[in-house]
Amino acid sequence: MPPRSEIAYYMRGLWLLFLGDPAGGRLLDLTSRGMSRSFYAAVWCLPSMALSWYWWHEAYLATFPEGVRTGPIFFVRLAMVEAICWMVPLILIGLLLYALGAKEKFPALVVVANWLSLPFSYGYAALILIAMLLPSMQGLVAILWFVLLLTLVFSFSRIVKFFIRDQPLLVTALVMTLLVPGMILSEILQRFLGVYPN
Repeated sequence: MPPRSEIAYYMRGLWLLFLGDPAGGRLLDLTSRGMSRSFYAAVWCLPSMALSWYWWHEAYLATFPEGVRTGPIFFVRLAMVEAICWMVPLILIGLLLYALGAKEKFPALVVVANWLSLPFSYGYAALILIAMLLPSMQGLVAILWFVLLLTLVFSFSRIVKFFIRDQPLLVTALVMTLLVPGMILSEILQRFLGVYPN
């Protein structure tokens, strides 16, 4: 698994690409090996995911009478939803690039998408923690949640432009493919697996 120093290296690369500095691309491993290693981002996201799952678990139990409990299977199902919603958009991006004759861009975009998920995962975890500790700030948290989502869209689109030049429609399609299917799938799977608060 990549050590913390290597992760910091990748975060700096993403930041430079976001600023429009091509030097950022040289700080990322954009090879097929780098693409495979980028899935370690999911491991680094586990603490923030765990907090998210706990919060979702509490919201789920709040819809039932006091005393109702769930078993470990609840968290297994949430992990399944997380894994599917992580992988499906990347697969769709690969199919889109293949259909448009740009499959050589796939490793780089997977690297970017995976490592970019790391800071935003902890950003959402911070908002969840605020919502749990300060319930009176739910309205502000909702606004910040939306702002963070817009920041993710803007960040990914700026970085993708570095790899997909002079093709704004493709950039838009890639950004939408990364975000929209996961959002739709998340609710569908949560309802299907019985982990959605009623």
